[in-house]
Amino acid sequence: MAPKSDNYKPNYGDKRRYSDGKDRQGGPPRQTKSIAAVSSGQLPKWVTDEIQRSTPKDRREPAIMELSRAVDEYADERYPAALPHLRKAKTLSPKSSVIRELLGLAAYRSNNWDEALRELRTFRRMTGDMIHMPVEMDCLRGLDRKSDVTREWEKLKTFDVSPTIDSEARVVYASFLLDEGRPRDAWAVIKPGRLVQQPSPGETRRWFVAARVALAAGDHEAAEKLVTALENQELEFEGVDQLRQQLL
Repeated sequence: MAPKSDNYKPNYGDKRRYSDGKDRQGGPPRQTKSIAAVSSGQLPKWVTDEIQRSTPKDRREPAIMELSRAVDEYADERYPAALPHLRKAKTLSPKSSVIRELLGLAAYRSNNWDEALRELRTFRRMTGDMIHMPVEMDCLRGLDRKSDVTREWEKLKTFDVSPTIDSEARVVYASFLLDEGRPRDAWAVIKPGRLVQQPSPGETRRWFVAARVALAAGDHEAAEKLVTALENQELEFEGVDQLRQQLL
């Protein structure tokens, strides 16, 4: 099952919460790593250290065992299979932010919008990390909470977030506006800058949504440039061929 936004896979390459690494009050940075970037195998020390700090002594090893199993499932894209392990881990260690984060993301990948939104918001409250706010917006789309999608977008704009988080949020919100039949408004949100030769995965997602928006707005010149730029990349998501067909 796919996330709500077409071809939307959050980019965890940029782990900064804010562009300067500090919060808006000048405090220290909070969460600096994402459990979603951990591959299968032995959990890294920063994860086990977090479990050790946040979990009663008699529950630490069982929580780590359940989380390790969940990470293996998640890394292999078996998201629904990861959920039972993560729910057990949460029961054992409800104050662990890494468990709440991965539970939210696995639920999101399984289209369990309510659970995903609840866990990712809990993660944000625990850590102050805003990295998953675009995913929260996409969950709200899945729940058809239209006014809340816009409210979350407006709230996000008040923070000095990193370019990665900003770009991911634009992908989600422009997709929402396109669904609402507002391609002109969507273009104002998603319009990409210079089409670089070596784009990040987040940039190609933005180009893809921008191409869809341009087509819906009747701007075939802009759509042609974007589709051509996408065709020059080796992409993992589908849809570019369909865009090309619409331009013929």
